[in-house]
Amino acid sequence: MAELVLRPMGAGDEVVARAAHEALVPDGFAFLLDLRPEEPWPAYVDRLDRWSRGLDLPADRVRAAFLLAWVDGELVGRASIRFELTPWLASFGGHIGYGVVPEHRRRGHATEILRQSLAIARADGIEEVVVTCDVGNVGSAAVIERCGGVLDSVADDPVEGVAKRRYRIR
Repeated sequence: MAELVLRPMGAGDEVVARAAHEALVPDGFAFLLDLRPEEPWPAYVDRLDRWSRGLDLPADRVRAAFLLAWVDGELVGRASIRFELTPWLASFGGHIGYGVVPEHRRRGHATEILRQSLAIARADGIEEVVVTCDVGNVGSAAVIERCGGVLDSVADDPVEGVAKRRYRIR
């Protein structure tokens, strides 16, 4: 498999990132987090960069890196790495969220995105990483378990209204 590279989103990524976002709409998955339709792309990229540095965070947000996953020049997915947890994130959202564009699934990309995201989280001092997935998402559960995830609990998420599997990875 070609090398997967995680990197911050840039000004030149708008077309492919928006296409990935649209490709995941049928799954109910927001590829582009906190995207405001009226916001110019450079302002959106700048906002995510500021949030990654802990600057200008809304009260309900934590410092987080939003990274795009590339293989051979193609956008295959993304990761969101949260360096702190709110009470909701600790129970239902976790430190790391990831997604793979449908046409690039079942090729090991999700596992590699999570592996690289774990290394980034650990480099920032997070020793025990919390990762969650919907109970019905057996593919994501398998990815998390392949990366060392140990099931901690299953609970209904009051915000999203679905049951979540909560894993710990040391």
